[in-house]
Amino acid sequence: MDERIRLRLDVSYDGTDFSGWAAQPARRTVAGVLTETLDLVLGTGTVTGLTVAGRTDAGVHATGQVCHLDLPATVWREHVGRLLRRLARLLPGDVRVRAMTEVPADFDARFSATFRRYEYRVTDAVWGAEPLRRRDTLAWPKPLDLAALNAAAAGLVGEHDFAAYCRRKENATTLREVTRLDWRRDPDGILVATVQADAFCQNMVRSLVGAMLVAGDGRRPVEWPAGLLTRRERSSEVTVAPAHGLALIEVGYPADPTEYARRADLTRRLRVPTEV
Repeated sequence: MDERIRLRLDVSYDGTDFSGWAAQPARRTVAGVLTETLDLVLGTGTVTGLTVAGRTDAGVHATGQVCHLDLPATVWREHVGRLLRRLARLLPGDVRVRAMTEVPADFDARFSATFRRYEYRVTDAVWGAEPLRRRDTLAWPKPLDLAALNAAAAGLVGEHDFAAYCRRKENATTLREVTRLDWRRDPDGILVATVQADAFCQNMVRSLVGAMLVAGDGRRPVEWPAGLLTRRERSSEVTVAPAHGLALIEVGYPADPTEYARRADLTRRLRVPTEV
């Protein structure tokens, strides 16, 4: 039996026309398109075990997504010098594989990750989003106060039960540690939220953004988003921010490759398979 090797893929995509990452029957997804293209280049079934760091929802973008896959070592040696370029020619323009790197067999794109970092873009300009950025920037109808946004964000940093902000899944924990949550206003006037945590449950980032935005425009006090952390079920008061403003920017891994397996084991003990 041919030895198999593991590859790490660094992937970017415009999520507008995708029904999320995960393959779904009769739907266009990032994983589906990527698998179809790899099958075309390497042969159907040659690649196995495609695993992603974070299963993004429909409409969510990525500039720093990571996934891994396995394939025969002989196939990799045959295609190593030209596979990336062939994928660039055959993949649609809204998804790019930017790098393919051989990694140890115990690297797990999902469970070896130490953090995921997202950004959410919002404009409060009265004219709305610039046409060239309308696919990745939310137009907010009210003026937003940067100081209020950051005050609301501060109360959400740390380890908490984010049940109020998560879509509930059976037997899945909603305990998460948010290590960074802050807002900036770029020179072009765009407000950008940076959200980083060890992991996120479904809809968590967009729910946090939705709660902070109504604090930022003055409709809720800045203490309100943190006050919801006492809830033990999803809050109907929180509006999930639209998907198109959100992008996965970076996934972190241990600097020492020998730590991949230990990190994966730790994560598996803390998480259940239905979580991201």
